[in-house]
Amino acid sequence: MAFNVFIDGGAGTTGLEIADRLAGRPEFDLVKLSNDERKDAECRRQALNFADFAILCLPDDAAREAVAMIDEGSKTRVIDASTAHRTASGWIYGFPEIVGRPVVAGADRVSNPGCYSTGFIALMTPLIRERLLPREWAYSVHAVSGYSGGGKSLIERFEEDRDIAFRSYALTLGHKHIPEMQQRVGLAHPPVFSPAVIPAHRGMVVEVPVALEAMRAAAKPSQLHETLKAYYADSPVVEVAEENPSELLLRQSAEPSDKLTLYVFSDEAGDQARLVAVLDNLGKGASGAAVQSLNLMAGCEETAGLRL
Repeated sequence: MAFNVFIDGGAGTTGLEIADRLAGRPEFDLVKLSNDERKDAECRRQALNFADFAILCLPDDAAREAVAMIDEGSKTRVIDASTAHRTASGWIYGFPEIVGRPVVAGADRVSNPGCYSTGFIALMTPLIRERLLPREWAYSVHAVSGYSGGGKSLIERFEEDRDIAFRSYALTLGHKHIPEMQQRVGLAHPPVFSPAVIPAHRGMVVEVPVALEAMRAAAKPSQLHETLKAYYADSPVVEVAEENPSELLLRQSAEPSDKLTLYVFSDEAGDQARLVAVLDNLGKGASGAAVQSLNLMAGCEETAGLRL
């Protein structure tokens, strides 16, 4: 028997890409509402309580309201793609490679990781856990993303004004992904985060520069690489590059992808390193991650429907 899935906020970019990944899969039946029904609170409440799985692709406040609409004791299991519950008690962080596949599979409430956070956490968590990098260090994160991750208003601005080549933002240092970056990696200090958006629809590069020679007891780049490689050896989604290219590119013509690729670049002496994650902000950074968690929660093949 198929599971009923309700994508609340299914008309947005993330919701549409989730539906696309679920299309043609007999394991799932999508619960669909008309335009008028989507605006009707009672219709949404009924859909949320009817579904076996509710995937929330909503602004934070609307996501909290949707969760509150689900009756106590309801069978509905939730995947929230917003920021609302990423550090909340009682919610499982939807990063199977980090928290464990069985943990996600058995969860009733799952929070989807942020796109930038996915790259940072994938790079840093294994290295901090193995004490190859100090948790007390003040790390910085530099990242660029395709404009599709900014919602309808940012998409419209980029597509209407073709003169925009680079948009740096969060200049007051309060980006919403920072709390989950710090909490999930277990850092003593919040990282200094410098995000930017470029005129490409999708794609993302997240970089953590590390001055190894200035750190007490930090590992060499080769050890960082081998640790990441071993940690993700059984992952069908996350790969650690064996060879480093001379440059990394984001293309405007990029196709959807749910892969996450990690790199360790270094100088010849091994005193400095650049830890880099490349992903699709709409793939492993959003819709692909939600479908990966859904697959595990429903007992399906982990990579079913993913673009790998």
